[in-house]
Amino acid sequence: MPDDAPHAGPAPRGLSLPWADGTFPPGTVAARRQVWDALMGLALHEATHALASADVPVGALVVGPDGRLLGVGRNRREETGDPTAHAEVLALRQAAATLGEWRLEGCTLVVTLEPCAMCAGALLLARVERLVLGAWDPKAGATGSVWDLVRDERANHAVEVIGGVREGECGQLLRDFFAPQRERHHPPSNTI
Repeated sequence: MPDDAPHAGPAPRGLSLPWADGTFPPGTVAARRQVWDALMGLALHEATHALASADVPVGALVVGPDGRLLGVGRNRREETGDPTAHAEVLALRQAAATLGEWRLEGCTLVVTLEPCAMCAGALLLARVERLVLGAWDPKAGATGSVWDLVRDERANHAVEVIGGVREGECGQLLRDFFAPQRERHHPPSNTI
């Protein structure tokens, strides 16, 4: 007996996000800025959850080519004792599980702090198309600051990098986290 019902493609995976025109990323610079700001807000929110376990407050998320949220992550090294439990790696793992494959082609990773060498390597290996980052990391950044692994001509893949999105907020969250540690190691002097 023939089936007269229309055949839909596979159901979309991930969480739908409220993008105005349904395309991702939007076509205009102004609309892209709005979307990057909104996504960074989600990443900043995720970063604050790392504070409960005394982890460095870094948050990340992966958005698919259709603008759907595929994965989120926050630093969890202290919480889990896992040296690879960086926000980016955890978000990439969750996105791959959501899609059911390791190739994250067409996806965008949004993260509050510039990725380190390990996370930049993971971006390349996962074939992520775009990186949106908040604060640059002048000590260990590997996507433009200290190194630029994601755009190295020897790599088999290149990642578009959009930096400095809500940089002030992302940087302040980190400065607030590290301030007590700096004060312990460098107490204020009482000399005049």
